[in-house]
Amino acid sequence: MAEAKLHDGATIEVEVHGSGPAVLLPVDPRPAEGEQAEEQRKWGMDPALGRSLIDGLSDAFRVVAFDYQGHVMSTPKPDTLTPANIAADLLAVADAAEAERFAYYGYSWLALSGLQLAIRTDRLSALAMGGFPAYDGPYAEMLRVTTATYELAVNPKPAAPKSAAGEYDWSSVEVSTTEEQSRQFVTLYQGLTDFDDRAVRLSCPRLCFAGSADEIDYDERWGGVRVSLGGPLIRHRAELEALGWDVQILDELDHMSAMQPANVLPVLRPWLLRAHSR
Repeated sequence: MAEAKLHDGATIEVEVHGSGPAVLLPVDPRPAEGEQAEEQRKWGMDPALGRSLIDGLSDAFRVVAFDYQGHVMSTPKPDTLTPANIAADLLAVADAAEAERFAYYGYSWLALSGLQLAIRTDRLSALAMGGFPAYDGPYAEMLRVTTATYELAVNPKPAAPKSAAGEYDWSSVEVSTTEEQSRQFVTLYQGLTDFDDRAVRLSCPRLCFAGSADEIDYDERWGGVRVSLGGPLIRHRAELEALGWDVQILDELDHMSAMQPANVLPVLRPWLLRAHSR
């Protein structure tokens, strides 16, 4: 196991599994256990999500796994979680794993982090984004949501009643993040205010996928916005493909279901194999 030193001087553990072309995977390699695992299963989530992705790829790739989301939650970076610093952190992980060239797969905000990495380095052999569009992304909407989350962390308000099991209702989620944990994501989206993803031009193989039902409606407590993550891929598929992107729409899947290994691996694994055979 290696350690990478990040932009703020903190360190993160880096696990390497398998051999072959390097793939950076910002996931928790340790499965959830106990009550946490049961709660995840209730919502249709794989408690061993990270481990399942690692196992599904490590027979063909050298998987570099690191729990970046878990790290920023345990070691918040309220003023420094900027796009440039995230890209620097990802490069530090690659350096710690001695991966000069590498592919990257991230989901949701870790997908947009991959796009920020791609425009700042020529070391990427392939880029795969899941659960966040590479074109016409909802950056302004996410700034409103993260700002509302930060305000709720400072001044909590009661959540809506929970919906039936199996139907993930974002309005019923209790705010469990601290002020610093929440503020770092405001910093991230503030740093993307002037970012125009429609102007991005990349040369490495690149994939973007999302569920066709990946539309999140937040009530007023969370900023009163719709965050459309699948919609932009459906509307702008032709534009993305003209720019060299491979686009996959996962029918009827929402944000949570489209990130589960059973849905990700049939898309990601063969695409990575093709990308590294070009």
